[in-house]
Order: sequence, then structure tokens, then C-alpha cells
Amino acid sequence: MRIDLTGKRALVLGASGGLGGAIARGLGEAGARVAVSSRSGDKLASQFPDAGTYPRIVADLATPGIGRTIAAQALDVLGGVDILVNNSGGPPPTTALGATEAQWRAQFDAMVMALVDLTGALVPGMRERGWGRIVTVASSGIVAPIPNLALSNALRSALLGWSKTLAGEVAGDGVTVNLVLPGRIATSRVEALDKANAQRSGRSLEEVAAAALATIPAGRYGAPEEFAAAAVFLASPQASYITGTTLRVDGGALRNV
Repeated sequence: MRIDLTGKRALVLGASGGLGGAIARGLGEAGARVAVSSRSGDKLASQFPDAGTYPRIVADLATPGIGRTIAAQALDVLGGVDILVNNSGGPPPTTALGATEAQWRAQFDAMVMALVDLTGALVPGMRERGWGRIVTVASSGIVAPIPNLALSNALRSALLGWSKTLAGEVAGDGVTVNLVLPGRIATSRVEALDKANAQRSGRSLEEVAAAALATIPAGRYGAPEEFAAAAVFLASPQASYITGTTLRVDGGALRNV
């Protein structure tokens, strides 16, 4: 099966990092024109030096009203958005009772409201054209909550409920809405979480990594490109009858059905 996205226009958030960057490149390799967004212009330029092929949108999801601002910029540089990849940064580790009210509100605005506003601004165009793909990068924590990641578990679960509701509302218009759930993918985010775990538990980083590997039937961390392949498939014409679902990319780590 060859995925051909020639003529499609995509917007990928968090594209300066491991997962978002890999998805943006995967979509580009499949023929899409891809606008890439991140709060770091320098990192975007480093990852995607060809601004003609990968137009860059520098934006911080924590900025009030940023969702519609990003949408307007993407529509300006692309002329329309057929594929939206929602990908927000991970919040700081914390226990369920350890986060402050300010942290909850700030992370909700950046991880939920910004994506809801952005999607809301782009869906009308997709519906009018009769074709669209919304792929949201979430976390395996929405299936099995991850200890010390209370903010992520809760807020990404909010995105799951919202996405499932939206999927039912736009399916008849040719627009699909799905989530991709990464397990332990070899990115700087997972490395940072492993380091935090090591400091909290008093173990070495090697011990923490070994314990994590022992829970993964595949016996290794995934590569960003492997995760990106799943997202690119959900963005493809071949996935037209898949909507309102979650796709796990975790090497079999989640044992529940």
C-alpha cells in the first residue's frame, strides 16, 4: 500500500520535537505540503530549513487565543488545511494532588483549549470540501494512567472525550477524527521523564530504563518514525472509514484489551 498525499495541505503542531517532527516529515514524504508549528523558531528552522516546502509558524500554545491565530496563519500560507495534527507539549510530572490550581488552568488552556479552538477554526473548510483528517497525539495514560503524570492523564483524557464527540458530528462530511497513543518512544520527552523518575526513586537512569524495557513485549523503545507512520496512515485516503478511535503505538506495553 502506497500512501499518496499529493495535493493535500497539512498543519503539524509541536513539529520541532521528536514525534511532531517525524510526523511532519512523514506527511511531506507522502506528498503533502506541510506547515510546521512550534514555540521555538530556531528549532523549527533547524529541523525544517526549507521554508518553501515546510512553511514555519512560530506560536506558543500557552498564549491566550493562539488556536485561532495559528489557524489564520496556516490558512494564509497553505490556502487551506486538509490534515491537522494536534500535538501539544507534555506538562510537568506531578501527582494527582501535587499540581497547583495555576498549573491546572495553564495546562488546560495550552493542552486542551488551544487545540479545540484551532480545530474549530479549520473544520468548516474540511466539511465544505468533503475531506479532512484530524489526528491528535495523546498518551497511553488515557488508557492506563501513568503514575506521577496526573496533568497529562487528565487533560489528554479530556481530548479523548472531545475527539470522540466531534468524530460523530463530522463523519458524514468526510472528516475523520482519531487519536494516536505513543508508548515509550525514543524522544527527548521520554528521556526527561526517565531522568525525573530516576531522581525521584533514587535509582540510576540505566536502572529506570531497564525497568521500563521489561514492561514492553517488543523489548525496546519505539522510533519516532514508527510512530509517525501510524499518524500518516490515519491521515491518508486509505483510512477513510476509521474515525472516533485510538491507535496505540507502544510495542504491546498496554496489556488491557
